[in-house]
Amino acid sequence: MEKLERDGMVGVLVSRGFGAGWSSWSTENSSTLAMDKDIVQAVLDGDIEKAISIAKQKCGDFYAGGADDLVVEWLKSGTVFEINEYDGSESIHVIGGRDYLVA
Repeated sequence: MEKLERDGMVGVLVSRGFGAGWSSWSTENSSTLAMDKDIVQAVLDGDIEKAISIAKQKCGDFYAGGADDLVVEWLKSGTVFEINEYDGSESIHVIGGRDYLVA
């Protein structure tokens, strides 16, 4: 998967509305749905139907209910993060600046 990068920042998709998530509801394809350059560019262009079409071509059939609320957030390349979801509303949690325990 190729990411959309501009000035050292990577475009990441999150669905801000309540009801259905986007990448958080498809764990096997979450990276592609969150950061694929073609999907991100379609959202930037305001063409949600194209974004859904590209996503389904790349990831197979999945529930795309959160697509209408997609926005692009920009993170510095190399940032470690996760996408949290509550009742369909997604947010980015940057993991960094702390020492985490790993089992």
